[in-house]
Amino acid sequence: MTKYLGLIAIVFFAAQACSPEKTESTDKQETRAKLPEAIGLDGTIYYTPQDPPEVFQKKDSLLQIAVRNWEADTTSVENLIWYGRRVAYLGRYNEAIDVFSEGIARFPDSPELYRHRGHRYITIRQFGKAIQDFEQAAALAKDLPVTTEPDGLPNKLNIPLSSLQFNIYYHWALAHYLRGEFEEAARQFENCQLYANNPDLIVAVVDWLYMTYRRLGREKDATALLNLISDDMVIIENDAYYQRLLFYKGEKKAEELLNLDAGGDLSEDLLSLVTQGYGVGNWYLYNGDTLKAREIFDRVTSTAYWSAFGFIAAEADAQR
Repeated sequence: MTKYLGLIAIVFFAAQACSPEKTESTDKQETRAKLPEAIGLDGTIYYTPQDPPEVFQKKDSLLQIAVRNWEADTTSVENLIWYGRRVAYLGRYNEAIDVFSEGIARFPDSPELYRHRGHRYITIRQFGKAIQDFEQAAALAKDLPVTTEPDGLPNKLNIPLSSLQFNIYYHWALAHYLRGEFEEAARQFENCQLYANNPDLIVAVVDWLYMTYRRLGREKDATALLNLISDDMVIIENDAYYQRLLFYKGEKKAEELLNLDAGGDLSEDLLSLVTQGYGVGNWYLYNGDTLKAREIFDRVTSTAYWSAFGFIAAEADAQR
């Protein structure tokens, strides 16, 4: 990680000398966009995504703040975590993994560092390494009080909704799910439910657990889960999961989530397409319509959101 600290420090000070007309950060994004970040499950090479210039510059400015905070106090685990998170939000997932790895070497008892590194191992499709990290994170967090985890990308109310413990089990289960290890995925999603203490977390974990039960042929258990979902739940940020669950309950139609007959994209909101597309495609899959499922999975994986969980899951199912 030392090399990244030096590199970012050089970049930061160079940026101060740039003219307003052509920012160094714009050049930096163009250079980063040419660097491979992950290899998909089908062998596709994925590159650092490009944000609109104004979005990139905001993220880059927040990274520079995180770097300064870390350099000012290298004894702070929190400073190091934010450094790694800000790098990851720029799509530099391998660099973020290096940051978290250096942090683990410095602070080996921090479950947060394992949790965040595990998340980014999922992003680059290294599911086995992710599972190892979440196992270690769970062991380290076992006797800790439930700890709210601050959001790097705040929701519309700027209210953090999840906890360290929820995120450990949620991502741990997801890594097993993506490997097709549905029994273990169900076990960890069930552990995750213990920390789902608000409607947003409930719909997130119930959605994935429902899909997992259906993959296991546990239809009664899947149906029972839907009793936790009502049509008057107040959802702040996980509305896509909520709408899918209402669809599973028969209160929504597939066409209300996706226009399956539309040409090109299934939705104007491509990120919502990835989330909703995977859920609907998966529903067709475990109900026996593999052709429709494959059509939707192919549309999901034709988007640029290769780091999204729905994309990775569609990619994994398409391969299976």
